[in-house]
Amino acid sequence: MLLNPVISKLSGKLVVLASASPRRLEILSNAGLRFEVVPSWFKETLDKSLFKNPYDYAVETAKQKALEVAHRMPFKHLKSPDIVIGADTVVTVDGLILEKPTDKQDAYRMLSRLSGKEHSVFTGVAIVLCHDKSGSETDYRVVDFYEETKVKFAELSEEMLWEYINSGEPMDKAGGYGIQALGGMLVEYVKGDFLNVVGFPLNHFCKQLGLIFNSPPESPAHKVKRESDEAWTLVNSLSEGAAIGEVELLKIGKDVRRSSVQEQNVQNGPECSRQDVPHSIISLLDGFKASKTLFTASKLKVFDVLNSSNSLTLEEVAGQINASVLGTERLLEAAVSLGLLERVKQQNTSVYRNTEQASRFLVSDSPESFHGYILHCNDMVWPLFSHLENAVREGTSQHERAFGKKNVDVFQDAYYSKDEVKIRFMDAMHSIARVTGKEVATAFDLSLYKTACDIGGCTGAMAYEFIKAHPGLSVIVFDLPQVIEMRRHFQPKETDDRASFVAGDFFKDDLPKADLYILARILHDWSDEKLHVLLSKLSKICTPGCGLLVSEIFLDEERKRPIRALLQALSMTEGKQRSTTEYSDLLEKHGFTPKHIKHTDNLLDAMLFVKEDPNDKRTLLGCSSASIETAELE
Repeated sequence: MLLNPVISKLSGKLVVLASASPRRLEILSNAGLRFEVVPSWFKETLDKSLFKNPYDYAVETAKQKALEVAHRMPFKHLKSPDIVIGADTVVTVDGLILEKPTDKQDAYRMLSRLSGKEHSVFTGVAIVLCHDKSGSETDYRVVDFYEETKVKFAELSEEMLWEYINSGEPMDKAGGYGIQALGGMLVEYVKGDFLNVVGFPLNHFCKQLGLIFNSPPESPAHKVKRESDEAWTLVNSLSEGAAIGEVELLKIGKDVRRSSVQEQNVQNGPECSRQDVPHSIISLLDGFKASKTLFTASKLKVFDVLNSSNSLTLEEVAGQINASVLGTERLLEAAVSLGLLERVKQQNTSVYRNTEQASRFLVSDSPESFHGYILHCNDMVWPLFSHLENAVREGTSQHERAFGKKNVDVFQDAYYSKDEVKIRFMDAMHSIARVTGKEVATAFDLSLYKTACDIGGCTGAMAYEFIKAHPGLSVIVFDLPQVIEMRRHFQPKETDDRASFVAGDFFKDDLPKADLYILARILHDWSDEKLHVLLSKLSKICTPGCGLLVSEIFLDEERKRPIRALLQALSMTEGKQRSTTEYSDLLEKHGFTPKHIKHTDNLLDAMLFVKEDPNDKRTLLGCSSASIETAELE
């Protein structure tokens, strides 16, 4: 495909998609591009009347989204991207730009305008290339373009309009429809790039990447117009403001002109970045304060309290968390600055409420809650890192200094001596499994397998995701007797008899028989000697064709990213973090051949291995495995 020739040139680069759109994520993932998702904080409030053409508006919005993320990441995420991709899709009809509807009536107005007419769908795309200069400055070059697709709607009856609106599909889509789903029934014809209407012009994007990475410096693709310093100082100040959610475009002092490729140099204004101010280092100095703010707000259940009401005053929050008004005020203000809470003026006072992310991930009873894992980080991980100097000098875990017991004793005593402590630890593991489970379970086609065993599967959260994703699969959760005994506290309301639980120690006891074995967050924890014991047992029990699904954080080949994995390694467990190549080498020694790799853009990635028959490389569960043998690693 068109993207393949430049994939190798993107290897080792941090590519970021500045959009939360699941459609764009899917399109780029299917193209084989590896990237992280960092949604932009840029408010899409540009004055449309200032733009000569609708596509100018879409391109400028895409550019501002990408630049905001490019500027924010080194300071808020503590890592610098190499490439940031921004995109914005608009629908235009009768000279009017239609974006996402605000409510059902707005969706009705939009779809009524489109009924029986041909309209244009424009997607503006901006590719920001980030280059480190001397000192702490970064040079940002922008390549932007747009794609137009013509779409004709059929005449829509009132009944069809409202049936579609009530489906809920129009509410997060430009123009109020999704052509790739139910909205496709409204369309008579499409002229142009279909994926552009879905949300991202993949063909045009691939061509632009080819021009960027394959053209010689003297080619026309590199001889581009550069904007004035004054114009880009404005862009930089807008992006800085967007990072705290307060940006408003007051003016655009230029006519926006477009060519197939247009690259601009972003010059930092005197107040935006100075060589003598090491912003990234300053952010690192304050990083532990931000973490502890999140931990404390979670432990005091601030997010739960705010979730029980639409909004609360400072005094109301302080009363419900049983804390001082002064201390609560400073905690809430810090949480607002970190984007965890919102402060809103109401009459003569201010009220606080959860952000959308806080409601999804920080409220303790949310299906996607990190609450359990956050408390685990506060209670168990934070004390370890307070002794990091000793850990580095000695190269050993600091459990004894942090908790007064050796590592093995802490695991038995601190983790498992009391039911509430058991539940707290299991809740932490349950949080991670719930958030990551769906992406891991759906990473590969597992239709060949009928039985699976989730080794160290804890509460069964991951197993239930596999069962939901694969109707023909049953899963055995294999874990320590103490864990299996406490699983009832985490069982879903609707149980499934395809999930079963077996108690045992995977280093000492026989493993249940299965077609597929799942090792999620297991291998990084243990020494090579212990992994040899576990993997040797798996190799013996697995017949040719058996699958082994490994889910971990995969390091890049240069061991620079993801930062999470490298920071996690500082806890000095006896295991270590590995790249996909290192995991492949480890598993191949025990007779497992890597078949597929999936970078999920979630907390865990996945690799699928298959146990090979040394005498017959094409046997898979008694069937021909030619399709898997010839598949490329994703």
